[in-house]
Amino acid sequence: MFAGLLALYIPTYWTLATGSWTADQDTHGPIVLAVVLFLLWQKRALLGSRGALPTGAGNAYSFFDDLVGWTILVLGVFTYVVGRSQDISLLEVGSQIPVLIGLLLIMQGRRTALAFWFPLFFLLFIIPLPGFVVAAATTPLKNHVSHVAENILYFFHYPVARNGVILTIGTYQLLVANACAGLNAIFSLTALGLLYIYLVQNTSWLRNGILLASILPIAFIANTVRVVVLALITYYWSDQAIAVHGFLHPFAGVVLFAIAVLLMFAVDWGLGLFLPNRRPSTAGRDGPDDAHQT
Repeated sequence: MFAGLLALYIPTYWTLATGSWTADQDTHGPIVLAVVLFLLWQKRALLGSRGALPTGAGNAYSFFDDLVGWTILVLGVFTYVVGRSQDISLLEVGSQIPVLIGLLLIMQGRRTALAFWFPLFFLLFIIPLPGFVVAAATTPLKNHVSHVAENILYFFHYPVARNGVILTIGTYQLLVANACAGLNAIFSLTALGLLYIYLVQNTSWLRNGILLASILPIAFIANTVRVVVLALITYYWSDQAIAVHGFLHPFAGVVLFAIAVLLMFAVDWGLGLFLPNRRPSTAGRDGPDDAHQT
């Protein structure tokens, strides 16, 4: 089974490593893969004999798991074949999720499969976004980032004007590119936020929901600040500053992403002041048992 999975998906990941993972919007792919492998390794003890079914469940449960598992597995393999043969990365990469779910159901049963739900769900962030989705989301994001950046600079009395996604500051022009739109930051922060919620295990659903909802404005703010900073660098040190020091643009992106992560943690800390985690109730556990303690 393991050899079959390697035969299927090593070519897939090689294509990702030499293709979409080299683009700005999918640079988080290797990190997501490393996180998934780490989470799977942590749960490796669950991959034992198929004994995770309830006591006395009977063969009906096993038959149901097998039926559902084979159905999902066949669907996943069919999706892989279509995606691989037609060069549709959305289907090819996405097929590994039903393939793994099907194998877990067949070989381990539903309880073990459910125990692996988050690593399998997290694989969604490896799937490259389709081009039409990127195009549809990037254009309005660039327009909004450009508009807000223009207003911020104008508020501080800088000579700035905007034409679409082109900012004119002084005698220089800046094009707000796709990397500054914030789609990559939104996607990466969403993945990081979900991982953070899974690891921290906040008991308040409201707290988790607000934290996830805050990711979009945090990413937008971070990318707007990035555009403003680059505009100021260009204004004070001319457009040669970015051309000569080519590291400034990607470095600004890394710094602003780190700031966005810190903002997300700060939001969770602030929410914890009003929505603290509830400790499991221990009522009824200290009565009779205490009598046997010496």
